[in-house]
Order: sequence, then structure tokens, then C-alpha cells
Amino acid sequence: MTGPSGRPLPQLTEETAFFWTSGADGRLRLQECGSCSALIHPPQPVCRYCRSHDRGVRAVSGHATLIGFTVNERFGPPGLPAPYVVAQVAVEEDPRVRLTTNVVGCDPAELTLGMRMEVVFERVEDVWLPLFRPAADQGEPAPPVRDEIEPDQMWRHVRPMATPEKFEDKVALTGIGASRIGRRLMADPLSLTVQACERAVADAGLSLDDIDGLATYPGAGPFGGFGEGGVTALESALGIRPTWHNGGGETFGPGGSVIAAMMAVATGMARHVLCFRTLWEATYNELMRQGKITRSGGRSGGSGAWRMPFGSVSAAHTLAMNAQRHFQRYGTTRETLGWIALNQRANAALNPTAVYRDPMTMDDYLNARPITTPFGLYDCDVPCDGAVAVIVSAKDAARDLAKPPVLVEAVGTQIIERIEWDQSTLTHEPQVLGQAAHMWTRTDLRPADVDVAQLYDGFTINCLSWIEALGFCGIGEAKDFLDGGKNIARDGVLPLNTHGGQLSHGRTHGMGLLHEAVVQLRGEGGERQVPNARTAVVSSGGLTPSGAILLRTAS
Repeated sequence: MTGPSGRPLPQLTEETAFFWTSGADGRLRLQECGSCSALIHPPQPVCRYCRSHDRGVRAVSGHATLIGFTVNERFGPPGLPAPYVVAQVAVEEDPRVRLTTNVVGCDPAELTLGMRMEVVFERVEDVWLPLFRPAADQGEPAPPVRDEIEPDQMWRHVRPMATPEKFEDKVALTGIGASRIGRRLMADPLSLTVQACERAVADAGLSLDDIDGLATYPGAGPFGGFGEGGVTALESALGIRPTWHNGGGETFGPGGSVIAAMMAVATGMARHVLCFRTLWEATYNELMRQGKITRSGGRSGGSGAWRMPFGSVSAAHTLAMNAQRHFQRYGTTRETLGWIALNQRANAALNPTAVYRDPMTMDDYLNARPITTPFGLYDCDVPCDGAVAVIVSAKDAARDLAKPPVLVEAVGTQIIERIEWDQSTLTHEPQVLGQAAHMWTRTDLRPADVDVAQLYDGFTINCLSWIEALGFCGIGEAKDFLDGGKNIARDGVLPLNTHGGQLSHGRTHGMGLLHEAVVQLRGEGGERQVPNARTAVVSSGGLTPSGAILLRTAS
């Protein structure tokens, strides 16, 4: 059958065409390892389990277990109007294989995790999309699908330090700056970048001529409202002539540019690296609405090809299913997530640069417009325009600068979990547990030593994931830890996202969190200042490879 025109479709490549066309005869086919018989998805040139290059294709039964679903109420790509159900199913023959799909043929209210599902294909042009519906033969609910590495066992897979010498001991954060931040500023994004960078340089007591390194995320490329053009655009504007530069998305989360800069400084490639992150997402979306910017067309490639055709067009869809599984396994509730949103709003009320500062109650949170279940409006961060800059300097060069240096105690960067969004950790944001475990192996400090936490909150479940991953409570214990919000308040045991976080201050992709950590460690937070803050942890990453940084004062 032919689906509605305009629906997102995948690119058909030599490696993937067998999957997208196998429905022509009604059979679901997956890649199979010829050596160990494991099913591999997405298709790869080598088996991730036994490393064999002997590959084949296997027709499977088409039955699977429903392991996650979300009713999308807000996002609707062309050809797939909301509401619709985005789901993940685990293939019966090898539950390690999960497919992102749509559930059809039933009322979403009838769906429960563990249901047996069966494939039904929908033809759209030259693609047969594998959709799933509840199987007629249900039997007993399948046992919960588990991760390859359980969340509380990540530490067993951390690699030991290669050398007792730490690069972190050779660097310091010496300057911070932020442009104006707001909704639909209608400003050129490079002008916001320049403003933030000039302020960071001045804050450090440096001049632009002192800057010999540049680093950014995600760099130059077709990133729409998520960048200003990268290192090349800023260098062209300022004429800095760096001895070292770095820009790219495959790094330690949006704050990965700062960790890369630390390594460059520690190895002597640069003395003062200017790191920056710019977003103009709110203006970009407004210009698209006005028809002044046209979204690029074409079929989906890369990892997005396995999600986009089913309307899983936002990180919200993937993370909503992770939240659902956390609810089921650990008893977490919407109210649990609500305490995070309320905490960030209360802190934002004391921050004049925050986008949203109006008071919010739990009723406001629970009754907000649904986005994709279980997320409502206030579970999602705030698209905004703004730039943030941070200067990484050599420690010996930081002593005589304008502000007391903020020292780096440890970073966490190791990838332990599977990297693909829908094949990775089930109950937490992927790329959080491994990096958090790695960070604690590079320091003698422990969670109880942390005075303030600035944790990535692109969605409320991101922040909950980091709280558990970093050990501020046990895995699965966030419901009790967050209850009432007292533990994460400014006067609680873990003052959290003291500037309002991305949920209320604005989506600055982790760099705003780092900026706030420096503010707190300097004692410059004004009304929102946490007394005697000496140690801070910062995380960045929303379904990307992420990073964590532990900071401290010099005394």
C-alpha cells in the first residue's frame, strides 16, 4: 500500500536496501553474523559481538516485544500528522536488536510494555516501512528486556588511567562570557558569538592577541539554528591566528570543546583557548515560519534513517521512552520529574538573564500542554538565541589574571554504552552512566564532596539520569531523592542548576551550565549564590557522546 506523500524516508544504500525492501514479500529481514548467529542492527561491516566479517541476511518471524512507546502530540513531520505512536520493539529471535517503529491497529491506551507485537508493512514509494501491531496470540507478557550492561555495573568497564599524571592538573578556567540571551532576538548568530567571546576575554583580563587557541561545538556545517559557522567563522571575524583549533560534533558532548581545549593546553599547543557555543534556534525557527529559510530536503541518512521515517524526529521521542521504562522499573512518576522543573524555575526567578522567570507550581507542571508522553511542555528545555564562551588557560599562566582561576579536578569521557540512540541504555539517557563512572576514577573526591551540580537538562529525564549516574543517589532511587525538591534546592544537599538550567534559563547546550559553575565557584551568583561553594560538577550531552567535568577552587 502507498503511504501519504511527504513522509520522511530513508536513503537506500548497498548495506541497508535489504532491510527497507524486505517487506515486498511480507518478511522482516535483519543482518546476521555468519560466525556467531547474532542479529546485527543497524547493519555493520563487522559483528560487534565476535568481530567476524562473515555477514548475511536472515528472515525472522516478524514478532517482537513492545519495550517502549510514546504518544506524540506535538511534533508532526510532513505526511505523519500528530497524534501517532512512536515505539521501540525488541525482536524475538534476538532481543538485543531493537527497532524504532510506529504502532498501528490499536488504541494507544491499550498498549502495555511486554506486549507481543507483529510486523505489518506499509509501502511508501520504494520503501516498505516495518510497522507493528499487537499480535493476536499474546500469551504471557515477556520479561523486561535488560541492557547489555546493567546501569549499576558500568564501573566494571571503566579503563584504568593510562598514567598517574593527569592533564587536568595543568589547566584552569580563567574567563567566562555570555551574550544577551532571549527568545527570537532576530540577531545574526556570529554577532552573538563575538559578544560572548569579547566578554570572556575581558573577564579573564586578557586581550584577543593573547588567545592562541579556538574550540567549539559542533563546528561548521549544516546545523541550522545550532551554530554560527564554527571556528572558521569566528577566526575570520576576529583575525586571531590560532596555533591550535578544534570544532566538531563527535566529541564529549556540547561541552566537549572545553575538554579538548584542556588537552591542547596541557600538551603545550596553546596557552589560552577560547571555547564557544552559539545557538539561534528561536530566530531560525521564526525565519523558517516566515519562509525566509527553507529546510533542506532529501532522504534521511546515517543513524537518523532508522528513526526519522517513523516520526521519531526529536530527542524527546527517544528520551520519553527511556523515562517510561524508568517509571516502570523503579516507580518513578511524573511528579518526580516535576520537582526538577520546579527547582529550575525557582532558581531562574533569581536570574535576570533567564528566559522564563514566572513562578510555577506542580499543578502548572502536570497540566501543561502534552508534548510526547510522558513529557509535557515543562519537561522540555527552552529554545533560545545566545552564545556562551569559556577560556581554558595553562595553570601557570592563570595565576596573574584578573579573576581567581577555577581548577579542573577530573573529567569523564569514556564510551561504555552503545552509541546508537535506540540500541543503548534503556532506563537512563544514553551516554551518561559510562562517562559518570569514568570521571570518579580520576579523582579521590566523591559525590558527598560536591557543593553544587550543573547537570544537563535538555529534558527532565536527562537531569534525573545524571543525578543517579553521578551517585548523588542510587540507581533507581531518584523518586525518593527528588521528592519535595528539598535535596536539590539551593540550601539542599545538592544545589542543582542554580541559574535555572536549560529548562528555564534557556537551551545553551551545556555551556551555560559550565558558565554557571564558574560563577558559583567564584562566589559571584548574587541572590542565587550557594554559600561556600568550593567544588562543582558539570555535565553536557543529550544523547550524544557526553562528558562530565569536576571543578574546584584553588583553596
